[in-house]
Amino acid sequence: MPAAPRIRPSDLFTPEAWAPFQSRSRWPGPLLVLHCWAVIAAAVAAGVLWPILIPLSVAVIGTRQLGLAILMHEAAHGGLSPDRRLNDFLGHWLCAVPVGASLTAYRPYHLAHHKYAQQGEDPDLVLSAPFPVTRASLRRKIVRDLTGQTFFKQRVLFLFRSFASHRDEDIAEGAVVTGRSVVPFLLLNAALLLGLTLAGVWWAWFVLWLLPMATWFPMVTRLRNIAEHACVEGSAVDPFRAARTTRASWWERAFIAPYWVNFHAEHHLFMHVPCWKLPALHRAVHARPQGEGMELAGGYLEVLRTASARNAA
Repeated sequence: MPAAPRIRPSDLFTPEAWAPFQSRSRWPGPLLVLHCWAVIAAAVAAGVLWPILIPLSVAVIGTRQLGLAILMHEAAHGGLSPDRRLNDFLGHWLCAVPVGASLTAYRPYHLAHHKYAQQGEDPDLVLSAPFPVTRASLRRKIVRDLTGQTFFKQRVLFLFRSFASHRDEDIAEGAVVTGRSVVPFLLLNAALLLGLTLAGVWWAWFVLWLLPMATWFPMVTRLRNIAEHACVEGSAVDPFRAARTTRASWWERAFIAPYWVNFHAEHHLFMHVPCWKLPALHRAVHARPQGEGMELAGGYLEVLRTASARNAA
């Protein structure tokens, strides 16, 4: 199977115009990881101090758990730090392991997705190919996410399979869950539970860490997967339509799409541009005639309407 079509930066930009997108800094990546954990800590504290805020805290924490997965994705492209060892340490131990993933396993899987985007060998094709679906089908998927059924399938069942077989990876709803990450995941969560127990709020691990991971995190992960590639015509043959960019309001960035993950079309054009530079890249690409052909949605509700447009039989 041929690789997905590509363009070069020189097809759109002069060397001077491209230079800002090519440069790397040591600080933004680590600061983003720190920001993600700081938001989680603040949301946990808010839920502990003011229990009436627990539903809001669950949504915020679940979105930042997705944020950890997004920053793992950034590390898979070497984007968290120009120092490879620091990049991989942050991406694996502070981003991947807390949500049950492995940077070592995710990187080759994800780079194969970029190489064969929307081709037959794309490992993520299973996530976008079924769409559009009916509204009832989409509703059932979201209900499974919010009731913990997706989490049970991806994490609990796989936990037992990982000890009962030699299969190393399970790819479910776009999350790479690996046997190699099970023990670190359990140890880290045991440490979190111990710390909260010593602080006198043992219940916060269940309500303000596990519950978001079992409900909101799978749901927003699904929304991210749908928005990125589902129902984009010409995605297999046109590099400018390999993915969709979704305009995200402040509340969508807070509760659905953190860390510029909504700029996915630009990411597929130039996958080594750091995530914090994607808004500027978006403006630069769309200032050129080729940018007019890119798939752009006005928001996540618009994406869901498109993805659930199939009529029931």
